Amino acid sequence: MLRASKLVLAHFWVAFVAFVGALVLGAWQMYIRSPLATWVNNPEHYYRSVTAHGTVMAYVLPTLVAMGFGYAIVELALKKPLIGLRWAWAGFWLVIVGTAVAAVTMGLGKASVLYTFYPPMLASPFYYLGVVLVVVGSWIWVALMSINLRAWKKENPGVPVPLAMFGNVAGAYLWAWTSLGAAIEVLVLILPASLGLTETINAGLARVFFSWTLHAIVYFWLMPTYIAFYTIVPRAIGGRLYSDTMGRVAFVLFLVFSMPIGIHHLFADPQVGSGFKFVHAVMTAMVSVPTLLTVFTIVASVEIAGRLRGGTGLFGWLRTLPWNNPMMLAVTFSFVMLGFGGAGGIINMSYQLNETVHNTQWVTGHFHLIFGGAIVLMYFMIAYELWPQLTGCGPLPARLVRTQIWLWFVGMLVLSMPWHLVGLLGMPRRMAYYDYTHPELQPQAWTVTMSAIGGFVLLASGVLLVYILATARRKADAPAAPFSFSRTAHPAAHTPLALNGFGLWVAMMIGLTVVNYGYPILQLALLKDAYVPVIPIGSR
Repeated sequence: MLRASKLVLAHFWVAFVAFVGALVLGAWQMYIRSPLATWVNNPEHYYRSVTAHGTVMAYVLPTLVAMGFGYAIVELALKKPLIGLRWAWAGFWLVIVGTAVAAVTMGLGKASVLYTFYPPMLASPFYYLGVVLVVVGSWIWVALMSINLRAWKKENPGVPVPLAMFGNVAGAYLWAWTSLGAAIEVLVLILPASLGLTETINAGLARVFFSWTLHAIVYFWLMPTYIAFYTIVPRAIGGRLYSDTMGRVAFVLFLVFSMPIGIHHLFADPQVGSGFKFVHAVMTAMVSVPTLLTVFTIVASVEIAGRLRGGTGLFGWLRTLPWNNPMMLAVTFSFVMLGFGGAGGIINMSYQLNETVHNTQWVTGHFHLIFGGAIVLMYFMIAYELWPQLTGCGPLPARLVRTQIWLWFVGMLVLSMPWHLVGLLGMPRRMAYYDYTHPELQPQAWTVTMSAIGGFVLLASGVLLVYILATARRKADAPAAPFSFSRTAHPAAHTPLALNGFGLWVAMMIGLTVVNYGYPILQLALLKDAYVPVIPIGSR
């Protein structure tokens, strides 16, 4: 068992318990908005639920999973105890306290601003202070990942950093820079107004700062999933990783291309010029490159597994793949949802086509497929893979695990596909109520009913996940088998210096962010007539 097993387990348990709570809220939202239920007659309850659901899913779940997985990677990949265990616990408790403060504030109805920090609507300062504590706790994790990597490299000069640790630290650096935009927005603009120190706020500038974080955070969510793709999937299905180098390239390209793209979320906002909107649209297209590299590499790795099992011919290896293996199912379903969600993302990033789907249910369907589908599904598999190392239990029940995976895949498709359809028809997102007795809306009633059914299927899957993990029993007779990451099919004789460190890529990340955000931020900061009165939520 890992020396830091209690630490990792604490992160995972809080993450998944909060996750199931958010699933309950999500299923309730779809149910009461559907023709299956009578409307609750209070939109505040709906928006309070959406804020809690989104805050847990966007901030609490991925942050805790990334932190817990990161600590496990340090000990499993570097094969040495985690440096700074007490600091790691301090970071964890900051996240817990911050989550509790934000949750209480949301429960009291003083933070129903959804999970986006878009002035002039302002929540109670306690909500923002809670979020700040979560971010500060995660920054401790960032520092510890860097410290542990530096110590290992000092002890192993010239040795290639294990791929899992390389991706782990790339994700940590990405998060440190990504979260800075929202941190500046909250600390400099929002908190003074929320505390009543100012009565107006530069809403345009705040939205640009939040866009700094808004889309790049997706790639922070994604990093644990991609680490699992490269370093766990090939081994788990009996294959080899096609290319270690390709994995390193993908991780550093995420550092470079995922930051300067967030203004594509502000295509409809007049305060940002069309020139920078176009630049961000082009840069958004570039972030598809590391994903396409990953799809190619992992499919090639899966093909190796099939051929090692006797597969021949152009497609004969597909029949020999271990389809009863939960990991094989998970990576397949993850790629299917990544494909659907990515195709929808091409529409969102297009300066022209975005006008068709902007602020519609299409957008909701897109990010649920990417995050809730492709990414979260692999979070489950990370937990299943690590559980024997963390608890000393035996192999988890494969049949139950497969059932949980199938429920999540089917539920997510049933939930999100109708949203794409009605989004094309113009149904707005973030609406608390639709009158399906209206003749023009009545034909769309079935779509919300389907989405509600999908939401309850997802809830069943989440409950089954927690049941599988909670009922795993420690093996008294034998310790868990040593954990191993995937071996590469073609070990490189030499790892290029640029792909064994982050100096060049962090510099490019910062430089591109300055180029793509510097002028809009400076321009809006100097506009004296850009300030608007704040609208406190929950004070009326």
